[in-house]
Amino acid sequence: MRRPFFALSLGACLALLLGLVISAILFVSVRRLEHDKAAIDFQQHAQLRVAAVRESIDRSIHILGNINQLFGSFGDVSREQFRSFTAPLLARLPYVQNFAFHRILPDAERASYEERMRASYPDFVITEIDKGVRVPAQSRPFYRVVDYVEPLQGNEAALGFDAASNDLQTDAMRRAVDTGLPAATAPIRLVQEKGSQRGIVVLMAVYRFGAVLTDVASRRAAVIGDTATVFRGQDLIDKALAEGHALIADRNVDMHISVYASAVPSEATLIYRNGADLNAGEATTWLSGWLFYDRPAPYRYDFDVAGQAWHMVVSAPPRFFLDGGWGALWAFIAGVLFSIGGAVYLHTLIGRSRRIQLVVEERTAQLQALNEELGADIAARRRAEQALQLRERAIEASANAIIITEAVAPHYPIEYVNPAFERITGYTEAEVIGRDSCFLWGDDTEQAGIEEVRAAVAELREGHAVLRSYRKDGSMFWSDIYIAPVRDENGVVSHFVSAQYDITATKRYESELEFQTNRDALTGLANRNLLRDRLGQAISFAYRYGNPIWVMFVDLDRFKFVNDTLGHQAGDTLLKAVASRLQSCLRETDTVSRVGGDEFVLVLNERTDAGLTTNIVQRLMDAIAKPLDIHGHEFFISCSIGVAVYPADGETPEDLLRHADIAMYRAKETGRNNFQFYTSTMNEKAMERLRFEGDLRNALEREEFVLHYQPQIDLQTGEIVGVEALIRWQHPELGMVPPARFIGLAEETGLIVPIGAWVIRTACMQNKAWQLSDVGPLRMSVNLSARQFAHNDLVESVAQALDEAQLEPQYLEIELTESLVMADVERAIGVLRELKALGVQLSIDDFGTGYSSLSYLKRFPIDVLKIDRSFVNDITTDPDDAAIVSTIISLAHGLRLLVIAEGVETAEQLGYLRQHDCDQMQGYFFSPPVSADALARMRKEGKRLPIPTTGSLL
Repeated sequence: MRRPFFALSLGACLALLLGLVISAILFVSVRRLEHDKAAIDFQQHAQLRVAAVRESIDRSIHILGNINQLFGSFGDVSREQFRSFTAPLLARLPYVQNFAFHRILPDAERASYEERMRASYPDFVITEIDKGVRVPAQSRPFYRVVDYVEPLQGNEAALGFDAASNDLQTDAMRRAVDTGLPAATAPIRLVQEKGSQRGIVVLMAVYRFGAVLTDVASRRAAVIGDTATVFRGQDLIDKALAEGHALIADRNVDMHISVYASAVPSEATLIYRNGADLNAGEATTWLSGWLFYDRPAPYRYDFDVAGQAWHMVVSAPPRFFLDGGWGALWAFIAGVLFSIGGAVYLHTLIGRSRRIQLVVEERTAQLQALNEELGADIAARRRAEQALQLRERAIEASANAIIITEAVAPHYPIEYVNPAFERITGYTEAEVIGRDSCFLWGDDTEQAGIEEVRAAVAELREGHAVLRSYRKDGSMFWSDIYIAPVRDENGVVSHFVSAQYDITATKRYESELEFQTNRDALTGLANRNLLRDRLGQAISFAYRYGNPIWVMFVDLDRFKFVNDTLGHQAGDTLLKAVASRLQSCLRETDTVSRVGGDEFVLVLNERTDAGLTTNIVQRLMDAIAKPLDIHGHEFFISCSIGVAVYPADGETPEDLLRHADIAMYRAKETGRNNFQFYTSTMNEKAMERLRFEGDLRNALEREEFVLHYQPQIDLQTGEIVGVEALIRWQHPELGMVPPARFIGLAEETGLIVPIGAWVIRTACMQNKAWQLSDVGPLRMSVNLSARQFAHNDLVESVAQALDEAQLEPQYLEIELTESLVMADVERAIGVLRELKALGVQLSIDDFGTGYSSLSYLKRFPIDVLKIDRSFVNDITTDPDDAAIVSTIISLAHGLRLLVIAEGVETAEQLGYLRQHDCDQMQGYFFSPPVSADALARMRKEGKRLPIPTTGSLL
């Protein structure tokens, strides 16, 4: 009996249904495995890309540390050094916009800094960004200006930019200064960037060279600027991913990458984006989920970039399951075809698949860990190799000599020298390898610094010394040597490295500076500074051994005459000759110094062979007095010397110098060309002179000067025809001071010029006052000093005095001494003619005491000759004086000049003058100088000189 068809059909259906169910289950299981495998592959690829980006960023920041170390190692780095150091780095790192050095600049130095920079960049100015426009920077206490920037081409807009105006850079700079580590900014728009990509600025503080940095406060105090690297974010990550392809197995994996310069993703901090930022959290259906599409979850990674938190997202777009392979579909088809045995096979396959999945996951995890270790090891080896190559290049490029020696006592043979060593010393590398580096010292082995070097080597520590070294040609140079031990991986010292800096130029500058500080630039003698030091040492030595010291103050006589006649160049020649003569007369242990002008100070210590005697002083004076030829003129110059003796005349350098100076002035007062030893009375006189000088300076302001007038008598009529104005000083304590006591001091101090101007003005006013009264007109005679006559405004001041007094010029007579007008004849003639053009009378005072010639006397536009009182005194007793007086009278009358005799005190003198037709006289015989009121009374009372009768001298 046949089975019902439907039973078979039902069985077949059940089998088919079971087969379909088994096939569907198989399909879902295979798809799950494929999806998990795709996720694992995605994670591996994402991690490799993250590692590549992280390694590139770390390497770039490490390079900034190397640039910063350039400033830490060499202090002041020049623009050329900065360019040379960064050029190869820029060639290797195309994503670097620039390397820069920001200099911290106070506002007070801004103008001078911009001026210096304009020498190289004519339009240079410190700038900032205002509303997207580059404008001159506003004034602020300090600027952090871009001083160096490489490459300059393409970064011209950055040069001179004030980074302190950017808040992001200011915050990063503060972190860099406080920590001493690199600090990155948030993404910023670069002033020199023309595209849309953003840049990251990484800063590293530069501290003052040699500063000790122990805490935040010391770092802030020592900071002078920063080095900065500007990365273009898009280019940096593109370059990192391109270089990382060497580590990425499948370069064709489609991945979308987004990098943010913040912990939380934000469009404001987006640095890099490749494709869309896919979000795995989007809602999915079973059709669009993992069953038919591979959609791995995005890989997120947080890391730190120079103190700034970064976030990286790697994602992949959904991929249809057939794009990854036909395994699931073939499994489904096979299940349908083999539905009869599908249940058993499916059960076995599922179990096997689960085991495979576990193994795959385990092996994948192991592979992932291994890949991470391998990536880290490769990165570390690459960084180590780069650091080693950088050190080697830096040593080769160093401008200073680098020597590496083996730590093998006692000779420590040289193993390596850099090119700078060959350039500095002249020795080639082949000539020094294996030699003891001490050969550079030659025979000069007694230097103090050598012991420090030997001690450092013996104690296996760092050492420093400044030594004299010698080149191959034998020339000496100064080396600033730093030595340090080099330890191997076991901590054992295997080598020593020495850095030698050639500081010969610095030493030469120090010597020149010391010479300028302690030596007179003209003569090379000790100056005041060195004199005080030497004198202080001599006093200390003399105090210890009880020896005397002589301090001699030497002043040249009539030195001004050499300067005035032949010029200052001749004066300098004379001073150098005198300096040489003084040194030749003394021992090397004595001190010869020039303290200014024509003044020299000598310090003589006690001699062991002979004591200090006046013969030494006389020998010095004789040496100075020897003839000296200057520009074809033979000069004989003398000197005045003051001597102070330690300890009798003082126990300090100041007291001895001051007392020797006082003694020298006493020598000048006693006639020059002699020497004086200091006595206590000299100090009293000097103090009195000092007080007297102070009173004299205030006398004019206090109106203590008065004029007295001595009548001048016409010998024919006996009447008063003129007066000579003579100054007196009514001192509040000393009473009436005669001019002999203060005129010389006024000449010496220059006060004679304002005093002389006051005399002329007061005399003119008094003469005009007499004319307005019943005294009548008189000729007013006023003496001029040498300093007044030398002033360029003499003529103007005389004219102004006449105008102020409204006095006609013929009533004013200007008296000049014979020696005064003969000092510079041509100038004197010019001045006298200008005075004569005013209409005033001119007279030569003290005629006969100087050295005028008749040819010059003829050229002077003078009106009066005054016979000096030294001739008048003895005309009745000395035939020579009588002959001189009669000759002067005849000479004057021959030149149509008026003759006035001064100092007439006796009737006999008056009679002789009348007998020889002298025109006028003045002297005590008629009247001493009197006040203006007394003279007015003389005129009103008609006082006159009696006219002699016939046959009588009177």
